[in-house]
This record gives sequence, structure tokens and C-alpha cells, in this order.
Amino acid sequence: MTNCKTLLVLAIALLMFPQMAQTLYSPALADIGQVFAVGPFGAARLLSVYFLAFALGVVVWGRLCDRIGRRSSMLSGLAVYAVASGLALTASTFNALLIAQSLAAFGAAVGSVVTQTVLRDRFKGAELAQVFSLMGVALAASPAIGLFTGASLVQAFGYRGAPGGLLLVSLALWFWCLRSLPETRPHPLTTPALFGTLWRMLGDRGIWCSALLVAVFNIALFSYYSLGPFAFQRLGLSAQWFGYSGVILALGSGLGAWLNRYLLALGLDGSQLIRLAAVLVLLGGIGVWLMQDSAFFVAAMLPVLLAFGMAIPNILGSALAGYGDRLGTAGALFGLLYYLLIGGGLMVVAWVQALDGTLMVCGGVAMLLAQTKRSAHRS
Repeated sequence: MTNCKTLLVLAIALLMFPQMAQTLYSPALADIGQVFAVGPFGAARLLSVYFLAFALGVVVWGRLCDRIGRRSSMLSGLAVYAVASGLALTASTFNALLIAQSLAAFGAAVGSVVTQTVLRDRFKGAELAQVFSLMGVALAASPAIGLFTGASLVQAFGYRGAPGGLLLVSLALWFWCLRSLPETRPHPLTTPALFGTLWRMLGDRGIWCSALLVAVFNIALFSYYSLGPFAFQRLGLSAQWFGYSGVILALGSGLGAWLNRYLLALGLDGSQLIRLAAVLVLLGGIGVWLMQDSAFFVAAMLPVLLAFGMAIPNILGSALAGYGDRLGTAGALFGLLYYLLIGGGLMVVAWVQALDGTLMVCGGVAMLLAQTKRSAHRS
């Protein structure tokens, strides 16, 4: 049987994979825009399409992990991703690349929803909160790692370096799961009603508040990966320099996750940390606005990475506390809700093309939602 330490290491890799896969494409956007003659808006659609297809994948894999098991679902999703990466390598038109990216996102969703379900199977209460805090390090650092890796691959192989590298990663994860991922689905198991769970969650104010919070913090983070390549291009800097910015952001993300664990140990609760994170996003937006004509605007993204590392583990760790009898289905529907919100938000970001305004709006909305969540919890 896989011990807890081995399971946690594998879970970290699986949770990192979807976001790393997402941002690994980011340095390739400028090259994709030129090769397929679609411009910044068209290339940025790859990221928004990713989240919309990801939302569908969350529902399918979350539902399947209650029906066929966690292990079988994970292996199937990673296999779908590997096939999609092979299709992206051979795509000759932008529409074909969009289709391959959509299929890849559908497969990558398994790394999010099934991994979270496995962790909720194995850990409960305060122990689960600590595990999600540890996962926050991976969730916050993975986009920056993807950014740096993607820049190196694009520099060496052009945009095809991104799907080529991801094909190798997905195959490695598939073999690792085949060897080490245990089946954690409880027995006996009754599969909960999908629509009954859906109606219950749609009427749950706390679920809506948590989903919107997850969405605004992700939109704030991924707006940089969507718009950053073109900001660097406008400043006359190469995609390689955009990739180097990932090193700075990785430091910020790691510090945010560490700060989250430190402040929790001091006795601060999750709602206080979420409110603090909202303020940091707003400050980051103001900083980007002040430094938008200089490459130093990257420094203003550090508070945003700090905020992500602090907020997301606290939101995810408590969101489904009332759905312990249907974790796979509830996790799927919860993921569907917030990924649809993220995808729609990034569509607007791609159209507006304003990083500073996006961050300030996200910070303001997060502050309102954090206060609403606090009030709902008290009542």
C-alpha cells in the first residue's frame, strides 16, 4: 500500500500538472500568433479555451471517479492528455491547435478534481487543512515553473516545444500513477444523484462565494500569463525574458505558501487570510499601473503571487465541508462552476488587454466576496 508521504509527493506532481501545462504554453503565444497569423487576441484564446474545456473535464472525471474509481479515472485522463499533445504537435491550422488544446484541457482536469478527491478520501479536518496548505506551495509555484520551462522550450524548438514537452510529462505521470496511485474510493459506495447534488449546490450561498473567490484569484494570476508575453513584446523584450520572470514569480509564490502556513500556525483563520490576499491583489494592480512602461512591472506581480498562495488553499480546504458523502460529484460540480467563471473571465481579459485594470477589479471583487463569506459564516 502506498504510504502517506509517497501519496503526497505524487499528489503534488498531479496538482501541479494542470497549471504547469497551462502556463507552459504562455511563452509560445507570441510565436503562435505569428505562425498562424491570428494576433494577440487570437493567441490568447488558447488560454481561455483551455479553462472552458477544463471545466467540462472536471465534471466528467469527478463523476467517473465516483463510478469507476479514482485510479482508473486518473489513468484515463492522463492518456487523453498524451493523445491531445501528440495532435497539437502535428496541427497545421490554428483551429486544429484549438481543438487539440481543448482535448488536452479536458484530460488535464483529471489532475485537479481526482487528486483533490483522493486527498479528501485520505485526510479529514485539521489534517486536511494542513495538506491543502502544503498543496498551496505546488499550486502557487507550478505556473511560474511552467512559464520558465515553456520559455526554454520555445527558445529551442518554437511553439511546438510546448506540446512536445507536455507529451513527455504526461507519459511520465501516467507510468508513475500506474505504479504508485492507490484506489481510495470508499466501500461500500453509493453514487450520489448528479442533479440532486447540483440543485443543492446552486442554492448554497457559501458554494457560490467560494467559487467566485477561486475564480477571481485565478483570473488575477493567469491574466499575467495571458497578457504578459505581449507586454514584453511591446517593451522590445524576447519571450526568453518573459520566461525568466517566472523565476521571480516562483519566489513570490513560494513565499506566499510559506506565509500562509506560518500565519495559520500563529492562529489566524482562513477568512482573515483571504481578506489579506484580496488587498494584496489590489495593491499589485496599482503597482502594475504605475510601472506599465517598464519591465519592472513584473515586481508588482509579486503581491498577486503571494495572494494566490495564501487564498486558494484556504478556499479549497473548506469549500466542500458539507458534502462529505459525495466528494467526487460535489468536487466535480464545484470545479465546473469556478472553471466556467475563470474561462469567461479570461475571455474578457483577452478582449480588454489591460493587466492593471484586471488586477484592480479582481482585488476589489475579492474584498467584497471575502466580507460576504465572513458574514455568511457568522450567520
